[in-house]
Amino acid sequence: MKYELTTNFIEHNGRTLYQIKALKDFKSVKAGDLGGYIKRESNLSQESDCWVFPMAKVYGYAEVYGSAEVYNNAEVYDNARVYDDARVYNNAKIYDNARVFNLAKVYNNAKVYNNAGVYGYARVYNNAEIYDNADVWGNAGVYGYAKVSGNTTINEGYFE
Repeated sequence: MKYELTTNFIEHNGRTLYQIKALKDFKSVKAGDLGGYIKRESNLSQESDCWVFPMAKVYGYAEVYGSAEVYNNAEVYDNARVYDDARVYNNAKIYDNARVFNLAKVYNNAKVYNNAGVYGYARVYNNAEIYDNADVWGNAGVYGYAKVSGNTTINEGYFE
């Protein structure tokens, strides 16, 4: 086992979330380090080196696995998935059935939701929103107050 649920908890959006504690060293995490908050063990894989860092939250039936990291007040919830080497941080929210994977990064108050996907080397940040069935991938970047929705696919360039 890589981590355990502690008795430390918070109430968040009507749910009780439990703080995690590392049981072994991996990447920058050391045995005994306290992490973020999850609802249940299925929210964070015991395999590989994925981690939810302090102040981040994962709940509902969301899953974080592979080498993914969630930190700095980010939230992953509902049925969302964050995996591979993806990073979600700085107040970003991933929810509904959204997917963030490969080497993608979502940060600085950005939101990815509904059935949207962010993957490859894509970046979504600074209040941008990706939703419906939209995909942002490749080397694309979406930022500012940009909104990408519908069945749109963006795979290169930066959009504000």
